[in-house]
Amino acid sequence: MTGLSRAAVERILKKSGAGRVSADATTTLATLMEEYGTFIAKEAKKMSDHTGRKTVRGSDIRLAAEMFK
Repeated sequence: MTGLSRAAVERILKKSGAGRVSADATTTLATLMEEYGTFIAKEAKKMSDHTGRKTVRGSDIRLAAEMFK
């Protein structure tokens, strides 16, 4: 599995309305979340580099995520 805990991903699924959650669903969502998160983090890093900062800010993350709306 990924670095995300199974329990945390299962909580997300249940908060979204799922009554029961299979192990496969939890693993699949965790994998996709990690891939998406990694991509956004890389884009946010590019944004902080572009502005001459070493620190990635929350605003960089939000801007990177906005690219997909």
